[in-house]
Amino acid sequence: MAIAADPQALRAFIAVAREGNVSRAATRLHLSQPAVSLQLKALAEATGLQLFTRTPHGLALTRDGAALLPQAEKALAALSDFSQAALSLHNTVRGRLRIGTILDPEFTRLGAFLKELVESAPQIETELRQGMSGEVLAQIGRGELDVGFYLGLPDDSEPKMASTLVGKAPSAMLFEAKVLSHFTYRVLAPAGWGEQVLGRDWKALAALPWIATPPASAHHRLLASVYEPLGLSPRQVALVDQEASMLDLVRSGVGLSLVRDTIAMNEAQARGLVIADRVSLDCRLSFVCLRARRNEPVVASAWAALAQVWR
Repeated sequence: MAIAADPQALRAFIAVAREGNVSRAATRLHLSQPAVSLQLKALAEATGLQLFTRTPHGLALTRDGAALLPQAEKALAALSDFSQAALSLHNTVRGRLRIGTILDPEFTRLGAFLKELVESAPQIETELRQGMSGEVLAQIGRGELDVGFYLGLPDDSEPKMASTLVGKAPSAMLFEAKVLSHFTYRVLAPAGWGEQVLGRDWKALAALPWIATPPASAHHRLLASVYEPLGLSPRQVALVDQEASMLDLVRSGVGLSLVRDTIAMNEAQARGLVIADRVSLDCRLSFVCLRARRNEPVVASAWAALAQVWR
């Protein structure tokens, strides 16, 4: 025979078993004594068993009642677990997070960031889109990406980022940006170019062949910050959109390029490439989203994960 036990009746049964008294059990359950008695009667009828015997001091469990007590406790515990699991799922952050990535994963700590995000918000699905820094920012502005990494000058302001790269009025598109690190770009030249670049300033270097990048790239913006005030343009011999390709062209003797300082040092030591010793450009790596979306659950989860990785 199938028996359906009411959770309220199970609670009354457990309370009376522990207290040995209907009155104390009723107080514990915040119910009236008649209500507890009715629940005990309903449970006895449902099971077809006598669960208690009367004693001078109250109620005592029968052998059948003692056998059912652990099962009643397990049943209520299972119901509690079910409720907690349902509540947890209700509060779980879920959805798709579109992330704009740049440069190499080691530099942005992308692997550690995704690992932290997966562990802290396992219901979030991630989609990675590799691009140039300015492209990532523009896609965030258009709602095509949710968050992303961005390279900017040390004095970049959000209105400048919005108006020049997204193409909208500064007041209409503001970004929330967290600066992750500051680093330096150096000018790297092919091996054997020491005479052309050592001791030379930006004006002298402009006359040499340069490996150029599209306007959306941080390299383009960094060089523009130097050469536009001088009224100069570097002599471009190639246009590429990836740092790996730029570095390969420098190794091949094609021309100059901006390279992150750590990579430039390694190339100078390992391959004899030449670092211009009088010039450098500071830069910063940031994590960016639209300010209006900063507190959306999926976006907020990304920021929380990032904070753990970039402490």
